[in-house]
Amino acid sequence: MSTVLDRPASTPVPPEASASGRNAHVWQHVSLALLIIGTGVVNLVNLSANGWANSFYTAAIQAGSQSWKAWFFGSSDMANSITVDKPPAALWIPGLSVRIFGLNPWSVLVPQALMGVASVAVLYLISKKYFGHWAGILAGTVLALTPVAAMMFRFDNPEALLILLMIAAVWATLKAVEDGRLRWMILAGVFVGFGFLTKQLQVMLIVPPLAITYLAFGQRTWLTRLGHLVAALGALIVSAGWWILAVELWPASSRPWIGGSQNNSILELTLGYNGFGRLNGNETGSVTPGGPGGGPAGAMGGGPGGTGGPGGGRGGGMWGDTGILRMFEPAQGGQIAWLIPTALVVGIAALVLIGRSSRTDLRRAYLAVWGLWLVVTMAVFSFMAGIFHSYYTAALAPAVAAVAAGGAAVCWRSRDRLWVRIVLAAGVWIAAVWGFALLGRSPDFVPWLRWLVLVVGVLGGLVMLVAHRPYLSALALVTAVTAALAGPAAYTIDTVSTAKQGSIISAGPRVEGEFGPGGGPGGDGRFGGMRGGMRGGPGAGGMGMPGGAGMPGGIGLSGGGGQLGGVEGGPGGAGGLLMGSRPSAELVAMLRSDADQYTWVAAAVGSNEASGYQIESGHSVMPIGGFNGTDPSPTLQQFQKLVSQKKVHYFLGGGRGFGSSDTTRPSAQIAQWVQDNFTATTVGGTTVYDLTAPTSS
Repeated sequence: MSTVLDRPASTPVPPEASASGRNAHVWQHVSLALLIIGTGVVNLVNLSANGWANSFYTAAIQAGSQSWKAWFFGSSDMANSITVDKPPAALWIPGLSVRIFGLNPWSVLVPQALMGVASVAVLYLISKKYFGHWAGILAGTVLALTPVAAMMFRFDNPEALLILLMIAAVWATLKAVEDGRLRWMILAGVFVGFGFLTKQLQVMLIVPPLAITYLAFGQRTWLTRLGHLVAALGALIVSAGWWILAVELWPASSRPWIGGSQNNSILELTLGYNGFGRLNGNETGSVTPGGPGGGPAGAMGGGPGGTGGPGGGRGGGMWGDTGILRMFEPAQGGQIAWLIPTALVVGIAALVLIGRSSRTDLRRAYLAVWGLWLVVTMAVFSFMAGIFHSYYTAALAPAVAAVAAGGAAVCWRSRDRLWVRIVLAAGVWIAAVWGFALLGRSPDFVPWLRWLVLVVGVLGGLVMLVAHRPYLSALALVTAVTAALAGPAAYTIDTVSTAKQGSIISAGPRVEGEFGPGGGPGGDGRFGGMRGGMRGGPGAGGMGMPGGAGMPGGIGLSGGGGQLGGVEGGPGGAGGLLMGSRPSAELVAMLRSDADQYTWVAAAVGSNEASGYQIESGHSVMPIGGFNGTDPSPTLQQFQKLVSQKKVHYFLGGGRGFGSSDTTRPSAQIAQWVQDNFTATTVGGTTVYDLTAPTSS
């Protein structure tokens, strides 16, 4: 057993061991098949339970399947009034899928699931090349079973494509380190460029690790390597810049408004709301217009009448406290942190073991690029003061898996040294104790599992101390892997078996100590703990705003008994800032009636509010103000003109975008104008205004 595990994939099998060599190859093929098929099962089983998943993106995917212009720009609606608040690359493949197979949860979500399988496969190939087959299997397994990664491979957020492109960029960089050819660095730049078109500046967090690794460990002279990096930068700029340039040069009058921006500029979106604003918290157009300390009238940041959560003055504000331990806090710990400490321990030990090997040692380059990815990204996530959600940590999953597998492989092959066995045992103990602690945060979730992890881990660490003895090596491996992966595997199984819907989701069971607004029925829909908080009764003000944020007639943050994360009343209920609307059959039939006579069958405040109506009706619904309802598109005058031209049929009340609570914003002005000039009726539980029938001329 130990001979098979210790032999790298490239090591030839000696003639006297040909029989055992054939058996080893059989096991390798079987284990690889199990990894790929198992990942596919995890990503695909019960997938339809997620329904429209993140309806904000699903509506844009639907729009792109019906309009090539919407597909190119990433518009929220087929009529191209506004885009989502990201570049469109993550929408392109699902958009083509829906165009081919029709709109259904499978056509929307299967592309993400397959990207997850591809990510695991590419990570396996990279790890196998430098550390052997079983290291590749371990890396792929850890990635597949990381709860937050498994969740995002089953969801239509941009993370699935982003992870695949980032792993591919590392693959190309390590190929360049290996043979010194320029083409590999150019390819790495292309992968990063398309990563930029997926989620903008987040992909740039891996650029320093890629550049440092190639410059430090690549072939050729340092001047040649520097030139290759410049060429890679050029490839990055071209592969991302062509779309940016097209948007900037396209006449604004004939393209959709750039969602998330205040000036209809993709550059502003890149550097502001989705850029430096995420780092310093100054996110114009965000849910906290007054900055991280809380907006006017005690909006989410914890001002007068606020939610009582962390308010201004504490790093991170409504997004939780910043700091070096942020990834280990309740909101993030069970998502990603299971193996971070163990990975760092074995990774550092592996670098020590590699020691004074040649500068171009590929094992060192592998550990360096993944280790830097892990450290840099974790540091940024830990200290960013702006919008931060726990599912962002999916970007850490490949690095954790790679460092853990590569470090463990190097240490395992040197386990004849006592200090190395001590390190391996410590890694197992750390994983077991930390897993015990994480599982303890959900005391009602498989309560016996935490004790199993602890006992198996303690015993596994003890066995690891004598793992240099051949007959004990297999036992050491089995107990170590069980202790390390039982917890995340259980979280992943819970994720697969639970419906996940809404803009803010978390993997695994509910955890004590999470922070954020409450979730709603019909899915996860949670933003942290504080579930059931931030609700308002009929006519009540939303989000702790004195006097009520809701506008008369239920147009507001939480008028009519709504809540921020969820949907009250099931089908027929309005949506919210984080969940899509759920129209009744009666309302859908009404929207479809005479739909071909209008550019938009309806308009609603906020993209999530509009999304459900559009998805179910199959016709364009204008999302006034974009995701948060805070984008100045359309203005009141523009909307009035569209109404006078008979281009918009209905206005649907109940929208809870933040813009509807601020009378200086166009969305609130539009909502008030509609209420003052058109008669409200109720259809299937939704307030409807017929914009073709004003109350007076």
